[in-house]
Amino acid sequence: MAGEYRAPKSRTTLNEYWWFCLDHVREYNAGWDFSKGMSPIQIEEQIRSDTGWQRPTWPLGRLGARIDEDMLRDPMHILNAGRAARSDEARRQQANVPPSEMREPLATLGLGWPLTLEELKTRYKTLAKRHHPDANGGDLASEERLKIINLAYAALRGRLAEPRMARTG
Repeated sequence: MAGEYRAPKSRTTLNEYWWFCLDHVREYNAGWDFSKGMSPIQIEEQIRSDTGWQRPTWPLGRLGARIDEDMLRDPMHILNAGRAARSDEARRQQANVPPSEMREPLATLGLGWPLTLEELKTRYKTLAKRHHPDANGGDLASEERLKIINLAYAALRGRLAEPRMARTG
């Protein structure tokens, strides 16, 4: 009697099947391992091959096909001018946008971006004097506010001290 349920014969011939009844196909599938007998390297190669549907893939720009700028025939340099203008505008916009992790400390201290280390120190001293508990009769709210100011100052000072992050006014 022919079974109603199919199961692959092997991993190399997935289109050839054994036919079983329901109980036997369950038993067969429980013991069947696609990766049985494969090394870890072979398993990794199989996974990589499956992600591209067993078709060859390569990183973009690796086929040796490069665009020859002379082929573009841009005697008025319109294409390069547009690219340069866009990159200049992007640089200008990026210079005025603080890094995401600096937005909260900047708001806490009431500062804008770009920021110099001198501006930061001046603002910190002003806020520290204003919210110091001794200047406010030991007020707990002022003490808590000073702690938040100290944390914001430390975060900004650490980032501005890095040469790549320092900005001039």
